Amino acid sequence: MNTRKELIIGFAVGVIANVFGTLLYILLFSDMGIQETLKAAEAQGYLGSLVALGAILNLIAFFGFLRIRRDQRAKGVLVATLLAALVILYYKVF
Repeated sequence: MNTRKELIIGFAVGVIANVFGTLLYILLFSDMGIQETLKAAEAQGYLGSLVALGAILNLIAFFGFLRIRRDQRAKGVLVATLLAALVILYYKVF
């Protein structure tokens, strides 16, 4: 398969895993709903922390792709994780 396509698939999996991880964390550990939690996190300056906690699922995707020898997909997950790090940096600085 084309390496660029593999990289894009890995990136998509990384973004989806991050969003799913963030929502899973909110549903498990928050007493409020998803929208209320996101609004409260933004108001209190913790939105970057929620994104960071969601990125934990990227570890599973990354090592899973490495285990089945899909290195380009693992690189895509790594790029998605770096994008999440830039989003976290943005929320921490601004």
